[in-house]
Amino acid sequence: MKKLKFPRLAYNWLSGIGIVGAVITILLMTFLYVIGIFTRVTNPYLGIFLYMVLPPILVVSLLLIPLGMFRTWRRVRKTGEVSYPSWPYVDLNQKSHRNAALVFILGTGLFVLVSAVGGYEAYHYSESVAFCGKTCHTVMKPEFTAYQNSPHARVACVACHVGPGADWFAKSKISGLYQVYAVIANVYPRPIETPIRNLRPARETCEQCHWPAKFFGGQQRVFNHYMYDHDNTRWSINLLVKTGGGNPEVGRPSGIHWHTFLTNNIEYIARDRQLQNIPWVRATNIETGKATVYRDKENPLSDEEIAAATPRRFDCMDCHNRPSHIYHSPDYDADIAMEAGRINTTLPDIKQVAVKAMAAKYENDTAATNGIAGAITEYYRDHYPEIIKTRPDDINDAIAAVQDKYAQSIFPEMKVRWEVYPDNIGHFISPGCMRCHTGSLTTEDGHILSRDCTICHTIISQGKDGATVMATSPDGLEFVHPEDIDEAWKEMNCNECHSGTQP
Repeated sequence: MKKLKFPRLAYNWLSGIGIVGAVITILLMTFLYVIGIFTRVTNPYLGIFLYMVLPPILVVSLLLIPLGMFRTWRRVRKTGEVSYPSWPYVDLNQKSHRNAALVFILGTGLFVLVSAVGGYEAYHYSESVAFCGKTCHTVMKPEFTAYQNSPHARVACVACHVGPGADWFAKSKISGLYQVYAVIANVYPRPIETPIRNLRPARETCEQCHWPAKFFGGQQRVFNHYMYDHDNTRWSINLLVKTGGGNPEVGRPSGIHWHTFLTNNIEYIARDRQLQNIPWVRATNIETGKATVYRDKENPLSDEEIAAATPRRFDCMDCHNRPSHIYHSPDYDADIAMEAGRINTTLPDIKQVAVKAMAAKYENDTAATNGIAGAITEYYRDHYPEIIKTRPDDINDAIAAVQDKYAQSIFPEMKVRWEVYPDNIGHFISPGCMRCHTGSLTTEDGHILSRDCTICHTIISQGKDGATVMATSPDGLEFVHPEDIDEAWKEMNCNECHSGTQP
């Protein structure tokens, strides 16, 4: 068996490092690739190491080999120790040259093939949900957790955050470089600020799946709310939400999706970064060119402020601003858990106890888990000691449900809570629709941007269990507040009272 021989010029320390590094890297890549194929390892760092760290090391190692040979050749040429030609040459009449050429051609071909496959795998992995959600675990934990529980849980992150095309792909990678630096240097904001300024327009992402021209009609929604009384009384409201859009038969826009219909261009100026305070709106009919401007009569923008501002064009994200990263309030989560039967509604005061335990501020997840268990147990031990003895399973089920809901929406390490991310769908605990439909935005001739509830929905039925009132008119019912607050609900926005932690 012949001993493996390298060219004479390869016997130097630099080429030696390159050979050893290349061999070790190839073996390690092969080993990790086999692990990835035959096991169910989902650790994101395995993919990063295999497709992003090792390939550059392999390339550098391979480059060191000819670099070392070149340095040796130059040194020998200067000293005259050995006679080498001025330029490398290939003589296929010599067996050693033929073997070397064959090895070079086959090796280069294999390297190019492996590089192409590896490059594609690196691209594919960098676009994966695991890469986006699990790589920077602490930073992305809130986003990844909320995404997994969202309506878009089977839509890849890049479908919305990048979209199709090479230009936005390049922009996303450049933006990603700063994000990597921010994580390494620990200078990222807590919580992550929204809205994201460099996010691709919704017309180029959302509308790849959701076609505005085909939105029409209405949707029925039923909201089951449990009150904060001793019996956790269930109050339901059944709505027909006038989604609207473009009727495909007559082409006439209507309903909520009128705002984003193709013939309309709605623009607005906001005073704050989160786009919650909107004192100026302009609605333009693209077909006729007619523009209508609404200004806040109570606190208007000056002409100078309007001239200096860049109006934002209204699109899907101005209402659906939390399509995949939804952080529910304790009030909402408690209602869901109770409706699903995870919290026994016959436990006295359980709604208020669960919400209070969930809304409390904790230093970390462990403190939250212990704090929730302690708060609920202590309350029933102090107020209903007989329940602790006779219904321990119901208490434990309630604790587990509250802990689970907390883990889905509140993240102390990143300071993420429902309050920091307003949800513009609806108007219960965030201004939402009422950012514009406040009743104070008017035109110069006195036309008011209406805040009439019936513009967006019709109430089919509402009321407590056993006392539900059904609508007998196509116009539906007038809203009745579960608590007697007289006519205050007509004069105030819901979010002025409802914070997500109280009735």
